[in-house]
Order: sequence, then structure tokens, then C-alpha cells
Amino acid sequence: MTYCVAMRLNDGLVFLADSRTNAGVDQISTFRKMTVFERPGERLLVLMSAGNLAIAQAVRQLVCEASDPGASVWRVRSLFDAVRIVGDAVRTVHQHDGAALKESGIEFNCSFLIGGQIRGEGLRLFHVYSAGNFIEATPENPYFQIGESKYGKPIVDRVITPETSLGEAAKCALISMDSTLRSNISVGLPLDLLVYEVGALRVTKFVRIDENNAYMQMIRNTWGARLRQVFGEIPDPAWRDAPVAPGALRLETQEWSPVRAPLPPGLFPGPEPGPEEGNLAVPIQLVAQQQRGKDVPR
Repeated sequence: MTYCVAMRLNDGLVFLADSRTNAGVDQISTFRKMTVFERPGERLLVLMSAGNLAIAQAVRQLVCEASDPGASVWRVRSLFDAVRIVGDAVRTVHQHDGAALKESGIEFNCSFLIGGQIRGEGLRLFHVYSAGNFIEATPENPYFQIGESKYGKPIVDRVITPETSLGEAAKCALISMDSTLRSNISVGLPLDLLVYEVGALRVTKFVRIDENNAYMQMIRNTWGARLRQVFGEIPDPAWRDAPVAPGALRLETQEWSPVRAPLPPGLFPGPEPGPEEGNLAVPIQLVAQQQRGKDVPR
């Protein structure tokens, strides 16, 4: 598996990808997921991939080797045309390999991020799905993730807006990646980080990050320590029947009851216990009342 994130900001673009691929816990390899198409002064495109490695490599090979002027990312006049080339390559690979993969019980699984700038148009960023269709980033949704995205999504959701600076966005991407590295062994170092400044039409900044990178080590140590610090500063929940300091917030402000399963008849020998003996089962017809926010009688 992998994790890639790309951000489209007013000042430019940020791309970050890991390089781990695995087929089980004992078959782990390193394959770079980021490919750059650069003609300084004319265009800068970045392609990142996730999913089945063989499928992703086949798609990337088709994109890289296409020589027809109308089907080459080196020659098209807009990024929309470039992303259509990637989508067509996905469909070509599916047409060639999809049936054989299905017979072997293997899902046709791949996704891509492609973004950059071609002279004469602005910044653009796209997410390509395994069917070859795609969507474009917008000011309301200025970033995309592919691969193991769930671990690193919360920090990006809270921080990234189109107005975010490139430096802050790069820092956010690295924190997002660190959260993923900590929680998922299928994502791993080294990382490829590329920062593109709007209008440059060339790679602005690029760094390969391994386990010896001092800044990444600082991110890991500082972010973990600050999370624990903030966690410790948040008060524990105050219950309704517990004393609290003046002005403190209570988690429980009124009495509620959970939905209790009725005790099956005959499950225990002897007379069925009544409510006074601990059987607080909620009749089924009261579940809907609770869902409407009404308290369940106890």
C-alpha cells in the first residue's frame, strides 16, 4: 500500500509520497510513486500513484511513452488534456489485464494524482480513479489523498485552505504522513516531497526524506509530545453526579439509558427477574423514541 497527498494552494502545489509497497508483512519493497514531467519554462506535471503496483507501473509506462502529439503529456496544451491521457491509459490497462486479474481473484485497484502547471494556464490538480474517470480540486476541496489516507486526513482537514502558505502546507503534509507511518506498516520511508511555486514552470523544491532526516525526526518527536501535552490539558469528563469546579463543563447533564436487549424467556431457571431485580430491558417499540432524542424510561 502507499500514501500520497497533494495540495493546490494559491501560492503553488505540494506533493508528498511514500515509497513502500508490500505483498504481506514479509514481502516489503521500495518503489517510488512520484513521477515528474518537466520542461523548464514550459510545463511542470507531477504524477503520483497508489494501489496495485503492477497496474500503476503499466499505466505510468503508457503515459511516459506516448509519443503522439495529441496523446502525450509532453505536448498537450492543458492539464485537462493531460489527465484524460492518464485516464485513457488506465482504461487501456484494464482492457488488457482486467479479465485475467479477475480470473485470479485480483481486484483492478489503482488511483492517481496529477497536478502542475502548463504555460498559459493556472495551477490544476486532479484525482484519477480506477475507472479512468477523474475530478479536479477546488477552493472548497484544495487537496486530494490516495492510498492509506484515513490516518493523515484529520490534520489536513483542520489546517489546509487555499490561503495556506507553501511552507505550512509542506509541514502539514509531513505531519499527515508521520501520523500514517505510525499507524500503518504498509506505508514507509523514504518519502518524496516536491513543492512547486506558481508560475515557476520547473521544480521549485524537492527533497528525498529517509529515516536519518533531522527535520522529519523533529516532526515525529515534537508532534507526538505536543499531542500528549494538549491531551493532558483537556479536562477529564465530568459526570452528572460528580462535583466539578465552578465554570467546568459537564459531559452528562441529564439522565439517559442505553438500549438494552430484552432478556430471552427461559434463558435462566426460576422466575424471570423484574425491573427491581436488574432486568432493565427496553421494549423494542421504545427504540424509535430514543432515536428521536426522547429519554427511555428506566
